[in-house]
Amino acid sequence: MSKSPTRTALRAGIATAAVASLAACGTSDSGSGSEAAASLGAIEGTVSILAWPGYVEDGSNDPSVDWVSAFEESTGCMVTSKTYGTSDEAYQLMQNGGYDVVAASGDLTLRLIAGDLVSAVNTDLLENYDGIFDFLKDKEWNSVDGQSYGVPHGYGANLLMYNTDEVTPAPTSWDVVFDKAADYSGKVTAYDSPIYIADAAVYLMTHNPDLGIENPYALDQEQFDAAVELLKTQRESVGEYWSDYLKEIQAFETGDSVVGTTWQVIQNSITSGNTEVVLPEEGATGWSDTWMIASESEAPNCAYAWLDYIASPEANAQATAYFGEAPSSQAACDFRDDCEAYHAGDAEYAEQIWYWTTPLSECVDGRTDVECVDYSEWTKAWQEIKG
Repeated sequence: MSKSPTRTALRAGIATAAVASLAACGTSDSGSGSEAAASLGAIEGTVSILAWPGYVEDGSNDPSVDWVSAFEESTGCMVTSKTYGTSDEAYQLMQNGGYDVVAASGDLTLRLIAGDLVSAVNTDLLENYDGIFDFLKDKEWNSVDGQSYGVPHGYGANLLMYNTDEVTPAPTSWDVVFDKAADYSGKVTAYDSPIYIADAAVYLMTHNPDLGIENPYALDQEQFDAAVELLKTQRESVGEYWSDYLKEIQAFETGDSVVGTTWQVIQNSITSGNTEVVLPEEGATGWSDTWMIASESEAPNCAYAWLDYIASPEANAQATAYFGEAPSSQAACDFRDDCEAYHAGDAEYAEQIWYWTTPLSECVDGRTDVECVDYSEWTKAWQEIKG
């Protein structure tokens, strides 16, 4: 995938504009977030964490899967946790309060910052921050004006999965789920979220260059309408939209789905032996999750302790391996034997991923002569697409 100048040269200032835009739209009266701590104090004894399933395992789901107990023993911070299913759900829960730490994907982070729901993070207070891959730090979804708002956790691409018996020759393009989707009518699957509109935009960047899309999360009305229309056409061939990865595993194993968007962990979990995954030639969307501290945290010292611990090589290796994503540091690969499968540390591979970023009315690709379609409109359009 060719790298656009916008992507490589205009990162500076994007997050600042993003926060200002969200605040102007009424997300919050303040887009600055809370100030970063200058120093740490006494441990409070408890910490409440909001996260994706599989990010905070204490052995209760599987006795052999537990990285929380070691944290509690070493710090004295006892963990309580709650899981969420979508970024929209997490935003509502954070608005309600009661959490010290949240694990947020890029389609949530800027909303939390603009809503003054998370604090800036002083990374100098984190022993393990330096070891994190540089290509995950100081990005438009986890920093503002050079100020970090969290610690990168793991990352991955939204890959193309296909049934090797049904989809031949082996695909190299997303065209099998878009322009050629009718060939697999009723057996195409897609990720169930408004952010999936960006997947269509990634495809159009290559296959309809006249639209001028430079960033799949910065779509003016014409570009947005084209992506929505592509997805409405695709809808005629979609058998199932998925958000629960266990359901997608089942669909591919039964043959109900034969081609569609997936995660590496899903491919690793399928036992039928007739599926493969590929990062298509157009590139892909993906995620880079961030551990963030609530601005109203009642346990900021335990929160910092968690951010540092979960970035430590062994803990990060355990958590990211269990979920099925690349770890955040090369040192974590010393505790995993599958880093190669996840392309961990491969900056060239990572550059092909358009990490989830909150769509804003102020275009995050740097354009100032047009208004882009914001996330609220993506949400409305997604309901129309699905019917």
